[in-house]
Formats: sequence, structure tokens, C-alpha cells
Amino acid sequence: MKYHKLFIGLGAFFGMAAVILGAFGAHFLKAHLPPDDLANFKTGVNYQFYHALGLLAIGLIRHRWRTTLIKAAGLLMTVGIVLFSGSLYLLATMDAAGFASLAALLGPITPLGGLCFIIAWALLLIESLRTHH
Repeated sequence: MKYHKLFIGLGAFFGMAAVILGAFGAHFLKAHLPPDDLANFKTGVNYQFYHALGLLAIGLIRHRWRTTLIKAAGLLMTVGIVLFSGSLYLLATMDAAGFASLAALLGPITPLGGLCFIIAWALLLIESLRTHH
């Protein structure tokens, strides 16, 4: 599998989705969510955008450095977007949708997504410090 193309495609997809979700939050959810929930939704969009750009960078790096660490960083960043941003989107909108009781189940997922982000960035750092490049 050509992971560099996968990561570039995922970065483009998540970037596009962040724009759509940001517009949805700004134009529709603003009128339906309390300020704290809207802030959480925006945090999800922001982190999705940052890490979509990270995936684009990983795709470009992976094209040149075909290492396991770079591949793992891309996979972890993808999982991080789904867990971190995805759980924030759900947590922010569950009250309005009438599913507030499920929020307790999602709460622990957000930090796992954040941990995936941290490890992904750490793997990129480690790979950048290796002397064989």
C-alpha cells in the first residue's frame, strides 16, 4: 500500500470535513447549543484541522522516508482525529439531540485521542532526529 498517498488523501478529507463542520457549527449549531458546547465543538474542528495538515505533512514525509515510525505516526494521527474530534462533536451535540446520558461513555474517549496525537508527534520528532536521513 502506498501510505504516502493514503495520508495525503486522509489529510485532504479531514481538512475538507473540518471546513464543513466549522461552517455547520458557526451557522447552525450556534443557535442551538449553549456556549460551552459550542466551544467544545469548535475545539474539535480546530484540532481536526491542525491534524489534517499534520497528515498532509506525514504523507509528504512518508514519500521520502518510508519508515515504520512515519507510518505509525500517520495511523495514530488518523485515529486521534476520529477519537478526539469525533468525541468532542458528539459530546457537544448530545444534549441538544436528547442523548445526554450517553455523554459519560464518551468522556474517556477524548483523552485517548489526545494521547494518539501526542504519540504521533513524538514519533515524527524521533524520526527527524535519526541520523540516517
